[in-house]
Amino acid sequence: MEYTQLGRTGLKVSRLVLGTMNFGPQTDEADSHAIMDAALDAGINFFDTANVYGWGENKGRTEEIIGSWFAKGGDRRDKVVIATKVYANMAVDGEAWPNHDKLSAVNIRRAVDASLKRLGTDHIDLYQFHHIDRATPFEEIWQAVDTLVAQGKILYAGSSNFPGYKIAQANETAARRGSYGLVSEQCLYNLFERRAEMEVVPAAQEYGLGVIPWSPLHSGLLGGVIRKEVEGGRRAGGRTAEALTDAAVRAQVQAYEDLLDKHGLEPGEVALAWLLTRPGVTGPIVGPRTAEQLGSALRAVELELADELLAELDEIFPGPGPSPEAFAW
Repeated sequence: MEYTQLGRTGLKVSRLVLGTMNFGPQTDEADSHAIMDAALDAGINFFDTANVYGWGENKGRTEEIIGSWFAKGGDRRDKVVIATKVYANMAVDGEAWPNHDKLSAVNIRRAVDASLKRLGTDHIDLYQFHHIDRATPFEEIWQAVDTLVAQGKILYAGSSNFPGYKIAQANETAARRGSYGLVSEQCLYNLFERRAEMEVVPAAQEYGLGVIPWSPLHSGLLGGVIRKEVEGGRRAGGRTAEALTDAAVRAQVQAYEDLLDKHGLEPGEVALAWLLTRPGVTGPIVGPRTAEQLGSALRAVELELADELLAELDEIFPGPGPSPEAFAW
């Protein structure tokens, strides 16, 4: 496994991030523990979750599964950089109670304590804002964060799904307060969806944030979906199936799979390896449902993509270009 610094921090994290969103809803506790053991054995030390994972009536279940894995000992907690998130309403009775969601100081305090209890730990390494909160000023958010840092409950703060201007606003406010500010941005970024390159990635680089892409296979669209249809009759579902109804999208994906077939490469592994070549990227989040899927993701770290192949990928999935040249003269 390769490691890198998380943004401008001194924290060393693996180039792959273990996403845990499937733990609970799709992967039971025993299999989730096995996947985390396999990830740790492979050198992955960066685990990502969120307080809302588990969803529906089981919000918080994913953090509980991680907590029961930590409780097994063997230095599991000491070896892992654990990242979780706050924003969603955690009520499970259908009532959206005021002050039980978003980024007010009162909810941040409540949410941190609840996550610490579910995770069975005394601190969270990276505490991420799952979405922007248009109603709460950053002065209040940083006051809450600084208090938690002083208490030892969190070490770093990060963002998720922030536009570039909010990254700038957050860190300029932090600088005025003498706060450390955001150290990472978790965003939708992959070969198919490259809009983050226009504003989000440059803002993150300018302010020293590590970029953590989520959905690196774009909900399976970049994982060999057409080949799987042809070879095994396994049809895509959900958003992937809907995307493939667009003839232009299907042609792009087919060209992608044909190119990699010519090179003898696996689409999913190339999609991850491509992200590892992108400036500013710390590491993509992989969310395996099985140990086999984790093994495929691990091979991507060792995969070196030739310049010629990278150029061909750009032809199939062109990025937006730099800002402001992408939309101005």
